[in-house]
Amino acid sequence: MSWPGDRRPIVVGVDPDPGRQMALAWAADEAARRRLPLRPVHVGGVPTRGYRLREMPTWKEWDEALHKAGRQVLEKAVNFVRARHPLVEVDAVLAEGDAVRALCEQSRGATAVVLGSRHLSRVQEVFGSASVALPVMAHAQCPVVVVPEPEHITQQPAYFVVGVDGSEHSAAAVDVAFEEAALRGAELRALYVWEAGPLRVFDEYAPQQEARRLLHETVAGRHARYPEVNLHHELVVGHPVQVLTDASAHALGLVVGTRGHGGFTGMLLGSVSQGVLHHARCPVIAVPSKPT
Repeated sequence: MSWPGDRRPIVVGVDPDPGRQMALAWAADEAARRRLPLRPVHVGGVPTRGYRLREMPTWKEWDEALHKAGRQVLEKAVNFVRARHPLVEVDAVLAEGDAVRALCEQSRGATAVVLGSRHLSRVQEVFGSASVALPVMAHAQCPVVVVPEPEHITQQPAYFVVGVDGSEHSAAAVDVAFEEAALRGAELRALYVWEAGPLRVFDEYAPQQEARRLLHETVAGRHARYPEVNLHHELVVGHPVQVLTDASAHALGLVVGTRGHGGFTGMLLGSVSQGVLHHARCPVIAVPSKPT
């Protein structure tokens, strides 16, 4: 997700709830691992507990209360990061306006944007974290990482999962997946999901062989750059949401492209993307085809 010599920060959206710090912890660890600065971003919303409307009779006082509350949220976030990684450079930002717009703006000069997520019902997601994560994934100029609450249980040996379909978008995801796996000394599972239609083709051997060829070609050159990564690649028949959810149940992360074709059509803009965010129990890393 980074380029040699650059100092693009890890941007992390800070939740005002002190009990929800998995995204902040993930981002701080990633910044320390990559020796990059960390930029906690809080978008002004409502005052924290303790402020009441009757205490703020004017709009100016309300606005001041919002800023004070936001600064308090960021101060706690900075203290959390410094206690966890004292050597990480921290540059907090208090943004205003729409959260999606603010985070997408921050993504233009970032290595990655990290967000927290709860597993929400479809009714809750209208006002919850998924309503921010999906549009940020779709429009961010860098990889976006969505970290679930609470912390999930990983498996040994540690591994990442990446979805492959032969497109430019999944190729970018494979690049990030190899880099993350190498950085953490983890294994990598590269999966091509074959989703059979309602009317099965009589002879699926030829198209499945083509899928295997695309999978092999996509990972071959990248594996040569990261020979230390133990790679497993396979063609899996099933629905993308179910396959990826099952494969990544105990993974360090699930890496996908923001566009694709075949089994991954509209992955991060339609039902599949929502399914992954609802059901994946590990961080989901969404990678645009040309991170900038």
